[in-house]
Amino acid sequence: MDGFELSIGEGDDWLDWLGGDKFTGEGARGAADALAAENDSTVIGFGPAEVNGYPGFRAEIETTYTVGDSIIPGTESQHARADATAIVKPRCDVDPSADPEKAVEFDCDGGESFEIDPDEFELGDLPEASALFSVHLAD
Repeated sequence: MDGFELSIGEGDDWLDWLGGDKFTGEGARGAADALAAENDSTVIGFGPAEVNGYPGFRAEIETTYTVGDSIIPGTESQHARADATAIVKPRCDVDPSADPEKAVEFDCDGGESFEIDPDEFELGDLPEASALFSVHLAD
């Protein structure tokens, strides 16, 4: 969101953020590490991914504990592994003919809408990230 906010009024490409074309992924690895730790696991693989044109990240995790007693012989000392891909989808549409040098109307899921005028925009004026984007597990 920081990059998106700083780009408003700085040229024609600030609308590219809505499609995910400008995402850097800053903070994504830290968020994956934190979520894994909350679930007694560790991230052992992480990287960018794209699913159906949406940007995202793929993480592979391994539990910090072993399977333990099991009806399957020889698995007692094994760790469980899993992987998943999360994608970032825009929740808002902008008229393709919108001029990024002028006020732009955003029509978002749930009937919400707002406007950004680059000439009057100030840092802190953006809505929460969750109003602009949603994160979904893709697989």
